[in-house]
Amino acid sequence: MSEPTIARKAPYVLPTLPGSYYWCSCGKSKAQPFCDGSHAGSGFNPVKVDITEAKTVAWCGCKHSKNGAFCDGSHAKLP
Repeated sequence: MSEPTIARKAPYVLPTLPGSYYWCSCGKSKAQPFCDGSHAGSGFNPVKVDITEAKTVAWCGCKHSKNGAFCDGSHAKLP
């Protein structure tokens, strides 16, 4: 798989507590926006994100963000 699967064409806006999170980069996880291991054998790997304070995070759902795990609006440009 050379292109990630688009999980959805919108961010996952979630209240997020401090801690380490593994964002799904392949788009196959059933636990979106986080990794559940579905990437195995795909060439994709989860992206570790450390959140230092409680806040609302717009996690990328389309998997095409130029801002890593965070939404940058790229979903608006997808076909």
